[in-house]
Amino acid sequence: MARGRAARAGSAVVAGLVVGTAVLAGCTSEVAGSATAAVPGADGYGDPYYPLDGNGGYDVDGYELELRFDPDSGVLGGTATVTATATQTLSAFNLDFLGFEISSVTVDGEDAATARDGGELTVTPARPLVDGDTFTTVVSYEGVPEELDDGLGAAGFLQTGDGALAVGQPDVAASWFPVNDHPADAATVDLSITVPEGLEAVSNGALVDSVTEDGETTWRWATEDPLAPYLLTLAVGEFRIDEYDEGGVHFLDAIDPALDEGDGATIGGIADASFDRQPEVLDFLSRWFGPYPFGQSGGIVDDVDLGFALETQTRPVYSPVFFTDVESGTAVVVHELAHQWAGDSVRLGGWQHIWLNEGFATYAEWLWAQHEGTSTPQQEFDRLAARPAGSSFWSIPIGDPGPDAGQLFSDAVYQRGAMTLQALRTEVGDDDFAEILREWFGTEAGHAVTTDDFVALAEEVSGADLDDLFAEWLGAGRPASLG
Repeated sequence: MARGRAARAGSAVVAGLVVGTAVLAGCTSEVAGSATAAVPGADGYGDPYYPLDGNGGYDVDGYELELRFDPDSGVLGGTATVTATATQTLSAFNLDFLGFEISSVTVDGEDAATARDGGELTVTPARPLVDGDTFTTVVSYEGVPEELDDGLGAAGFLQTGDGALAVGQPDVAASWFPVNDHPADAATVDLSITVPEGLEAVSNGALVDSVTEDGETTWRWATEDPLAPYLLTLAVGEFRIDEYDEGGVHFLDAIDPALDEGDGATIGGIADASFDRQPEVLDFLSRWFGPYPFGQSGGIVDDVDLGFALETQTRPVYSPVFFTDVESGTAVVVHELAHQWAGDSVRLGGWQHIWLNEGFATYAEWLWAQHEGTSTPQQEFDRLAARPAGSSFWSIPIGDPGPDAGQLFSDAVYQRGAMTLQALRTEVGDDDFAEILREWFGTEAGHAVTTDDFVALAEEVSGADLDDLFAEWLGAGRPASLG
């Protein structure tokens, strides 16, 4: 994510996130043929920042969303099919889901009992689910999605002038479909949505087809690779679509034509020019991070009041405010495309490790600036290091910044996260640093990770004891090593 006209980040050397399936009091009936008692899955994934995000007792394999959206009324409805594997024998389990009227819930084709408490939907199947078995839950629902305020401004399923945009971090997915809403539980998505003819619907991954009949168009999108729930997006409205293939990647860009209006250089034109450099950016980042992890790329710019850009997988969403000139617009594109490695392919095991996302994306901007001949990572480091010890810039322990959005996504987390990487580079040398990056994004691709994982890899590659370095740089206070 990038916010406003600058980027950010966060996380300290902390114990790895304990994710599990806490055994709750409940049903103790035994499943036929099994000696394991069936109990409810936990109502949270175990994240200390957001205890009720995600759920225990199962891993999601895939979401199939068949939706219909009416921009005039704002009503979204349809069915969500959640295919999952039980990780314990379950008498009941939870899904994260906000608002909406639910008309039916089935598990493996049988009606299931439900209960709701805030954003928790508890589902009790007709019979217990056995540990290791795959099961399918179908939820039919309809309503006007609730807009969220995540501390950074409007988020969720947002109404726009001609449609809607689903985007936000850390919470967004549960505002428009039932989900296991934690980044550690990634799944593939097959999404179809029916909208009035004349409107586009743009999402992640590949466009499978679009069919128009009786004044409506149904758009279908599918992801080849699993994604964290907050990385799923949907933009409905009028868009200029540009598609092309380069370097083995299929690019699809969607820009609201309303942004083409005005005198002189328009927002839409600047966004076009920045997007034109995407193949070059991916090629450049691949030299540092290894091969681009997906087959699709591109971006979405909607005419909506956003305060951030977000690395929605394979198709980042950008606020129009970033496209005041091509240089700054391209820098944000670099940031969000770097997230395709750092945050999308290599995912967060817990939100306190956010610096692993934002520090790398910010450092990618520093590397790009050197590529463009405007500055070097060491110059950026020195500029920030000159800030006095009393500056609030040093007050947040970026390795464990806390759940408040103002701290989790503070400039300190972004910039000091990048400084941590430059400090590591100085300590271990260019060759080991480059090897650490390639190994990190190679061996951890598709995994949820923690700070401890990164420290362990850096020590393994370099052969150095780096505990003190990371403790100093990811904690609060201006590092003593700066003098």
